[in-house]
Amino acid sequence: MTIRLEPGARLVVATHNPGKARELAAMLENRFELVTAGDLGLAEPEETETTFVGNALLKARAAARASGLAAIADDSGLSVAALDGAPGVYSARWAGPEKDFALAMRKVEERLEAAESDDRAAWFTCALAVAWPDEGPMLVVEGRVDGTLTFPGRGTRGFGYDPIFVPEGHAQTFGQMDPAAKDAMSHRARAFEKLKAALF
Repeated sequence: MTIRLEPGARLVVATHNPGKARELAAMLENRFELVTAGDLGLAEPEETETTFVGNALLKARAAARASGLAAIADDSGLSVAALDGAPGVYSARWAGPEKDFALAMRKVEERLEAAESDDRAAWFTCALAVAWPDEGPMLVVEGRVDGTLTFPGRGTRGFGYDPIFVPEGHAQTFGQMDPAAKDAMSHRARAFEKLKAALF
């Protein structure tokens, strides 16, 4: 079996997060008929892996198996140097069951204050995985963007930790940036370039 996706194919985006679904749809350049795991009422698998790659593969395989369609999943998060890489794969969990990222960003700030560190270096990582329903081959790639944290957060665009993250070489946070500017350079975009090279 060749690892290819034909334009126009129906593809499950393994997420219940509308912001993430929109971002992935834009990056897929409307090549596919997209449906989200949320739309299909698929259960969210428990993310039991300790790496972004492991969780992306787990989510893609679960969605492909449950839907009978090819599935794309991403696992991404913020890692903070002074917090030994936390929240990392637990980035979404820091926001609690209500997905309250204002709470998650406060938690990052409080932990940095408790660590008494002036180091504000941080990075976003994105692992993208594609799985097919026949348990065949799977594809996974990873992208990363480095930057620094700023408090209080600025901007209302994007989602998650975007308001506190200033990418290297820029003055605006991801939360302030025009979505197209963010999409051109984000961790998700970098992973996606690798995915496109492999798939299309």
